[in-house]
Amino acid sequence: MIQRSQDIKYLQGVGPARADLLSKELGIRTVGDLLTYYPYKYVDKTHIYKIREIDASMPYVQVMGQILSADVVGEGRGKRLVARLVDDTGVIELVWFQGIKYALKNYDFNVPYVVFGKPTVYGGRLNIAHPEIEKVDPSRPFDGESKNRYVPSYNTSEKMKRSGLNSGAMMKLTSKLFELFDSPFPETLNTYLVEHYHLISYDEAIRNIHFPQSAELLRKAQVRLKFEELFYVQLNILRYARDRMRKYRGIVFPKIGDAFNGFYHHHLPFELTGAQKRVLKEIRKDMGSGRQMNRLLQGDVGSGKTLVALMSALIAIDNHSQACIMAPTEILAEQHLQTLRQFLGDMPIRVELLTGNVKGKKRETILRDLKNGSVHILVGTHAVIEDNVVFMRLGLAVIDEQHRFGVAQRAKMWQKNNVPPHVLVMTATPIPRTLAMTLYGDLDVSVIDELPPGRKPIYTVHMFDNHRDNIYRKLRMELEQGRQVYIVYPLIQESEKMDLKNLEDGYVQVCRHFPDYKVGKVHGKMKPAEKDAEMQRFASGETQILVATTVIEVGVNVPNASVMVIENAERFGLSQLHQLRGRVGRGADQSYCILVTNYEIGTETRKRIQIMVDSTDGFEIAEADLRLRGPGDLEGTQQSGMAFDLKIANLASDGQILTLAREAATTILDNDPDERNPQNDILWRRLQELRRTNINWGAIS
Repeated sequence: MIQRSQDIKYLQGVGPARADLLSKELGIRTVGDLLTYYPYKYVDKTHIYKIREIDASMPYVQVMGQILSADVVGEGRGKRLVARLVDDTGVIELVWFQGIKYALKNYDFNVPYVVFGKPTVYGGRLNIAHPEIEKVDPSRPFDGESKNRYVPSYNTSEKMKRSGLNSGAMMKLTSKLFELFDSPFPETLNTYLVEHYHLISYDEAIRNIHFPQSAELLRKAQVRLKFEELFYVQLNILRYARDRMRKYRGIVFPKIGDAFNGFYHHHLPFELTGAQKRVLKEIRKDMGSGRQMNRLLQGDVGSGKTLVALMSALIAIDNHSQACIMAPTEILAEQHLQTLRQFLGDMPIRVELLTGNVKGKKRETILRDLKNGSVHILVGTHAVIEDNVVFMRLGLAVIDEQHRFGVAQRAKMWQKNNVPPHVLVMTATPIPRTLAMTLYGDLDVSVIDELPPGRKPIYTVHMFDNHRDNIYRKLRMELEQGRQVYIVYPLIQESEKMDLKNLEDGYVQVCRHFPDYKVGKVHGKMKPAEKDAEMQRFASGETQILVATTVIEVGVNVPNASVMVIENAERFGLSQLHQLRGRVGRGADQSYCILVTNYEIGTETRKRIQIMVDSTDGFEIAEADLRLRGPGDLEGTQQSGMAFDLKIANLASDGQILTLAREAATTILDNDPDERNPQNDILWRRLQELRRTNINWGAIS
């Protein structure tokens, strides 16, 4: 019998050349890979339309009729074959621009055909270009339902299509594969899960996902395979988290002492919000529990995460431990340093900075004092995880904007102490619940969903680029009141010359319109030192307008900046627009965000922009972004998508199935913590198989 692990090149119809193409273009290397390369849509060929029922707005349709006549019209590139198909309700034209000789030779007049294709209107007449045609056997009248004609469509690349591997060819290969699997496919879930969650068998699901016998069986196959995919992701995450809890006992911080109480009573800059109090209570409970804290702290820009991080650090200091805060950029690390020192005032808490720019004697002193314990809080970039950075007793590691750091980098932080430190991961990118359960399923989640008192919501407007004078008038009004302005251009890939030229042109235009103000410029092509210097000039008020790309998305805190202009706003995702908007509104003044687009934008784009105008709730926006664009681009400017690819489940639409899958994984682990129940052997074996695939399971944490 054929095995799932068999090399795809040995499948009939593949061979070495096609196997190489399938591997390079789709990652299909084995028979099992082909089985799990699912169709992205299905064409319903079960229904025959009457010609009078058809209009150009319809998707693919199927009609039955006879060809009455055919003519070759036009010349050169405009040459085409036009045939007229009739039924008892009307006429539709069939058009070929290629394969004219074949069509003339093979299709006959006055015999019944079933014709399938996409209807359009040209010259006022309904037509189908390059239709699929099948002759009807008079002895066996066509019956769509009896033929179960839900036809799968598979995504293929242009390179594959040029080599004859189009959707139809993929369907034939898959069909051939099913012919070879004459016995049922082995089950991949245990009996309890299949029965408890009312799932069809794996064999029935895998056959119907490719070649549905009915609409109902297709739905059941999708539910079964989505559940299974999400179940194993959750089982892996939760098993890993429990294993880590067993291995790593946390440092116990039993007391709240002078550092925390002194800060709370004498240096707290403002009353904590209810959300901050709730989160601190959760963190304090974790730190005193005897298990290592691994907590994700979500909160919009300006919600007060840094203050929570500082107060968590003070708990560590009260228990004779040190704390470390790691930020993704030098400028953000420097900003954290200034903020912490400002909060602490004259308290006897020593905070130091360690980045690539800290060198010589200053670096030596910091490293020495870190080792002897006289540095209480270390703030820095990835420089803090270098081997020569040794703490006396690291009790808390705070990782800011964690998606900028890899799993291996975060893990290095745990090795800085004999007992791994408590870990607080912070992000200003609101993460939808379904995505958080999958990307960070092993972390406990805290959310700061209130802004500190005195913060005014940012007023957001959508303006078209042909109203440039109105935009500049608004900017001048703010500048005349002593405020500052960001103007952001899209630069999605830093090699895109066109985008860089847009930024340069914009810079020149802004300088020309505002000759009496200093204009700065920041983009990813600049050297880090130049970029930091330009950002500091803006932060100090030396420049009043900063023309930039998205490099400022995670940047300095400039309370005096009151306007964010985002050019070509249609080029950004909602979460990224929200992050950029968060650069303003950090002071007491009313702030504004102006989203600038072309007038000619589509309906979907207008909807996305309107969501930004209507809402300042980061979580609401992130959920909308997930629905509209999928999970791949919700990690800020990283643009690299998720750590793994789901083959059939969709986090935007399958939240209910994900919740059930997580519940199922939790139940299995609760009832079989030592993995000794024979009924679950099938689950642990399957998980091991999946871990050997090309999914980067280690990154799912």
